[in-house]
Amino acid sequence: MYKMKSGMRRILFALLPLSLLLAQHKPELNDGEFHGDPPFLLEDGWRPLLNGRDLSGWKGMNGPQEWFTTRAVRWERLLSPTRLNGIPEPGGDILNGPGGRTGNLVTEEKFGDMELYLEFMIPKGSNSGVYLHGLYEVQVFDSYGSTEPMKTSDGGAIYHRWIGNKGVGGSAPSRNASRRPGEWQSYQIWFRAPRFDSSGRKTENARFIRVLYNGLTVQNHVEVDGGTRAHMNIPEAPTNPLMLQGDHGPVAYRNIYWRPLRPIISR
Repeated sequence: MYKMKSGMRRILFALLPLSLLLAQHKPELNDGEFHGDPPFLLEDGWRPLLNGRDLSGWKGMNGPQEWFTTRAVRWERLLSPTRLNGIPEPGGDILNGPGGRTGNLVTEEKFGDMELYLEFMIPKGSNSGVYLHGLYEVQVFDSYGSTEPMKTSDGGAIYHRWIGNKGVGGSAPSRNASRRPGEWQSYQIWFRAPRFDSSGRKTENARFIRVLYNGLTVQNHVEVDGGTRAHMNIPEAPTNPLMLQGDHGPVAYRNIYWRPLRPIISR
C-alpha cells in the first residue's frame, strides 16, 4: 500500500485550516434578488443600526418622542386591530410610543450611497415611512387586499413631492406586495445619493436603484429630484441621516441593517 511521506502530510494538515476558512466564507449574493433569509445573515459587510438594548445612535426630531425598545410586539386582530402593543424594556424591536403617534426618529450617523434592510409591522390602516437621507421616502402603508391601481401613497411607493399644495412625481409600486396587518414585513433598498460638483451644485439626482418589498421587486431605477412630502428640513447633500416616520400611526421596526452600496451584479 502506498504510504504518504511525512512532509506531504504536514503540508496537508497545514492547509486544512485554510480550506475550512474558505469553505465558511459567505457568498456574494448582491444580484438584487431575494434569497430566503435576510441579507445580513447571508452576506458580509452589514452593520446594525439597532443595538438590541436601547435607542443609542438615534434621536427624536421636532420635540419630545416616545419611541421605546421592546422584546416583542403584539397585535390584536379582534380587540384592537388598529393598534400595536409592547412592553418598554431592553430589546431589539422599536415601537413609536404607547399611542402610536410621536415624533420622527433620526439616526445620529449620516450616510451616502447605501444598501438598507429593515423589517416593520403596522396594524390595520396605519402609515409610516422610511426616509433615505431624511428626504426621500419609501412609503410604509397598509395596502393589504387593495384591488385598486397602486398609487404613490401605497406601500412600496416612492412617495411624491408636495409642490403648490399638490402631489408631484413619485413612483407607485409595480405590484401590491403588502402582507396582512400585524405581520412583519421587509424592505431591501439600494440607494444612490445625489452628486455635487466642487462648488456644491447638484449634478445628479438621488436614485433608488431597486426596492424589494417582502422579497418582491417594486421599484427599479427611480430618480428623485428633491425631498418628498414631510421630509426633514435639511438640504440635499452627499451624506444625510436616515429617518423613520412616527407621527402618522402605529408602527414597529426591527433588524435595521446597512452597508455601503455595491453594484448589483448580473447572473
